[in-house]
Amino acid sequence: MQNFDYKTPTRLIFGKGVVEKLPSVMAQFGKKILLTYGGGSIKKIGLYQKVLELLKGYEIVELSGIQPNPKYDPSVLDGVRLCKEHNIDVILAVGGGSVLDCSKAIAAGACYDGDPWDLISYKVKAQAALPIVDIITLAATGSEYDSGGVISRTETNDKIGYLDPLLYPHTSFLDPTYTFTVSKKQTAAGIADAMNHTMEQYFVEDATLLNDGFCESMLRSLMVNGRKCIENPEDYTARAEMMLACTYGCNRILSLGNSQSGWPCHGIEHALSAYYDITHGEGLAIITPRWMKHILNERTLPRFVKYGINVFGIDANLDKWEIANKAIEETYKFFESINIPMHLREVGIDDSRIGEMAHHIAVNEGLENAYAPLTEQDIVEILTASL
Repeated sequence: MQNFDYKTPTRLIFGKGVVEKLPSVMAQFGKKILLTYGGGSIKKIGLYQKVLELLKGYEIVELSGIQPNPKYDPSVLDGVRLCKEHNIDVILAVGGGSVLDCSKAIAAGACYDGDPWDLISYKVKAQAALPIVDIITLAATGSEYDSGGVISRTETNDKIGYLDPLLYPHTSFLDPTYTFTVSKKQTAAGIADAMNHTMEQYFVEDATLLNDGFCESMLRSLMVNGRKCIENPEDYTARAEMMLACTYGCNRILSLGNSQSGWPCHGIEHALSAYYDITHGEGLAIITPRWMKHILNERTLPRFVKYGINVFGIDANLDKWEIANKAIEETYKFFESINIPMHLREVGIDDSRIGEMAHHIAVNEGLENAYAPLTEQDIVEILTASL
């Protein structure tokens, strides 16, 4: 078991109607709030109006239109500008993980005098950040319980995972009923995202029986409950368990004491959505089984055997290579069964920029240090197999 230093300061408030506690949470901060959100979904479900009613008496400045794969320009820059112009005390992020990821970058940028990209790109370490409260409406990223987010800079095709202990949300409100209206496409993408978060922490050199059990049960839960959410979007029990599983995905609780994996599928997918702005979860679902197939060898075989037996219930008496290949096939089949497009061409990516993206990944993502080290040529082969 590896050494670790771990702290999770975020308060989770989970269940039906918990947003009623919002005034008591916000009362500990000042009166000036930056309200961040995406499109019109929070207005359609009545949450926007509910928040305004609960926060009467506060000065609320709004930043709307935050996109999936949140953009440095305009969203982060606009948010930082608004915080400084209005002397904002606290950020309230209402929506999915992209809104919260963007809000985290804004929170740090608002307390920095230079270019906020200095912080996101790790050129400078943040010394302070505004407090963040969130109300999550999409189960997927786990940003509500971790200290980071992913920000895209379109002009340079960069998509960077920005982590800093200052960026843990103070409080996250998780009401599964707010996910009832999430489309089947986005529900499926959220399942794939959370499953890959789990796999990135499972496929490692040094793991514990305890963490393996956490990860294996997470994956089974996401598949069982994810299917139920797609079949019956208002199945509260399934939505609730899926939401909690997604929340656990990125806050390191699944991997305490494990060795690092390098998160290779995320490293590859970040380039796909930076260059083509595709749905993150769909990109991960496409890449993951191809990555698995590419790294399967004598060294990684035992890990895939364990994965196949404990996650998919494959007969342990079969030949080990057969178990491993069946496990990869079952992974692919599951994503396909929830109607995720499983080829890059289906999401608008052809082979014209494969080499360019592979080089960008090899230079920027550090995958030579991953659980299964990847060279630029390995990345080309994985992307090509994914077409």
